Amino acid sequence: MNSNSRTIEIFPITECKSHPSAMDLRDYERAKFELAEVLRSVDPVVKNQARETQDRLRELFVRLAEDRFNLVVVGRFSRGKTSLMNAILATDRLPTGIVPLTSVVTTVAYGSKEQVIINYHGNRFPSEIPVDDLPQFITQRHNPGNVRQVRVAEVKLPAEFLRRGFYFVDTPGLGSAIPENTRTTEEFLPEADAFVLVTSYESPLSEEESRIVRAAFSSGRRVFVVLNKHDIVTCDERRDVVGYLNEQLIELLGNGAPRVFSVSARDGIEAKRLRDAQRLAASGIEELEKELVRFLLAYKSAEFLLRMCDRVADMLHQLSHKVDVKRSLERIHSLSKRIVADTPGTTAGGEAPMPGSIAPGAMAQTVPCEICAQIVNASFEFLCRFQYELSVSLEAQTIHAQRGGLCPLHSWQYGSLASPHGICTGYPALLERLSAWFRNAAVSGRHSSSLSANIAALLPTHDRCPMCRLSADTETKAVSSIVDQLKIERDGTLNSLSAICLRHFRLLVAAVNDDAVIQGLLVREAAVLERIAEDMRRYATKHDAIRRGLATGEEMKAGHMAIAVLAGLRNVNMSRSLDQP
Repeated sequence: MNSNSRTIEIFPITECKSHPSAMDLRDYERAKFELAEVLRSVDPVVKNQARETQDRLRELFVRLAEDRFNLVVVGRFSRGKTSLMNAILATDRLPTGIVPLTSVVTTVAYGSKEQVIINYHGNRFPSEIPVDDLPQFITQRHNPGNVRQVRVAEVKLPAEFLRRGFYFVDTPGLGSAIPENTRTTEEFLPEADAFVLVTSYESPLSEEESRIVRAAFSSGRRVFVVLNKHDIVTCDERRDVVGYLNEQLIELLGNGAPRVFSVSARDGIEAKRLRDAQRLAASGIEELEKELVRFLLAYKSAEFLLRMCDRVADMLHQLSHKVDVKRSLERIHSLSKRIVADTPGTTAGGEAPMPGSIAPGAMAQTVPCEICAQIVNASFEFLCRFQYELSVSLEAQTIHAQRGGLCPLHSWQYGSLASPHGICTGYPALLERLSAWFRNAAVSGRHSSSLSANIAALLPTHDRCPMCRLSADTETKAVSSIVDQLKIERDGTLNSLSAICLRHFRLLVAAVNDDAVIQGLLVREAAVLERIAEDMRRYATKHDAIRRGLATGEEMKAGHMAIAVLAGLRNVNMSRSLDQP
């Protein structure tokens, strides 16, 4: 595995089709946030109630904060289970081609950065390792017989598919020479919300896989049967094998047998890397992803939300003798009705709702405004040179004094970087020039009404401050560069933009003459703002649940990110008045 590999960017911004009345993952999140708001509204009252009532409120917050959907991946080793997960997650970071694995379950959840936590049996503390070191803990070669006593390897990846609650659970391969592998997989079955059985065209549906399918199906949980490696067979062979597998499943499970998804995980990974929509569709990965999301919304999400509505309403009824909760109860009732009405059907003809109104590639982790960042970098480089020149050059000191120094903001930035010696050698000329002016004004004895204006003229302006001029030039060049990139490759540039602050977004839109590009910019900015708001609400819910440890890095930084988008990076826009362009 290439240690320099990274998360693969997906596709350009595009409107996603959905069932006209279907709840999408954003609606699901909003419903959770609304429940959290209702709980928050009664929190002041509950603080004065019995401990049991306080614990109940906290438990409801915990349920909202810990909502997760365990998608357990099972199958014989060498079927391509991990490759399939890599294809869905648009990454190449999960190690593949490793057989046989030890009896270790690997979970894959969302994280702001790549991270692996190794949990052990017994009382040993968990340890954090690099992703590249994962094989050292989960392979028979490096951990024979699981001598390290690893219980679960928790992998965190910044994969958009995982962001709203999916937890992939990669189980040891069935049918290996290591009996513990099959036993570990079967023992983990009760933790599953749904199963993905991965088999392949080489030998579809082994005896062990049949047993797992039967056990999962009889438990009432959904099973997704994935026939991997369809890139190694012809279309005719593909049709014959899929037909054979369907017959086997019907014979095994009856007419309610699950659908078979024919995919090529290898082609899916490559298609996402190349942003090839046609090849992605041909790989079968896209259709599988849509069905997974459809199932999450059609069953798990609605069921979870309705149960939560019932629990919250029950607590509100118990508090009704203490406080007027009529409005909150009405809100819960309205939300319940909306969930029932918006739960999508599962007919095969409808389009699957996808997470959000733009493609996952456009929802990559947000970073602060790139235009602000360029100004910060240019300013820092300028100050590094300037503070040195000002401390050693008489010419630089004279010019600095003549223009009245730097503006207030940049004076403080200079002061935070320069040494006391540098300030004491660079600034005396300016103070002496100002001193002479004030002395002459005092001696003249003519303290006219224009004195205040004359003093104001001494103060540095944006036009005279070299750092202000540099900031303005850098800003103009940064905006022009983005406009040029949008002309060359609109979709790729839109997907790669940062969380541009509102001031610079206004300048960017003003510099664009293409209505389609402006529309794309507006859609992108709306998605960024909504994503930050979601992260803020998630953090607040986890904080209320006293589960701040569950918060991702993005969620913990969401508040500062919101201010950065609204006001720009600190020390960039502070020097400009609101009416300046």
